[in-house]
Amino acid sequence: MRIRYALAGAVTVLGLTAAATPAAATTASVTKAQAVKIAKKKVPGAYVTDVEREWEHGRRTWKIELEKGDWEYDVYVAVSNGRIIKFKRDYDD
Repeated sequence: MRIRYALAGAVTVLGLTAAATPAAATTASVTKAQAVKIAKKKVPGAYVTDVEREWEHGRRTWKIELEKGDWEYDVYVAVSNGRIIKFKRDYDD
């Protein structure tokens, strides 16, 4: 009787593990190049000065720093879906 329960438990664990694996494999991830393209679309004509990976608002993001004229921009793009999480604009005097 104990062997039957142990075997049923092992099958259940394996079933859960197998079900979780394909979902993790299909998660889309935004590349650095894609994040830069998204940021440049938000600030047309700006040039990129730096790109970093950071956490912002509890999400993994790409932080793209851009400059255009006397303005500096920080665009935070979510790695998971490409949405802009945060946008900052500062005047550089």
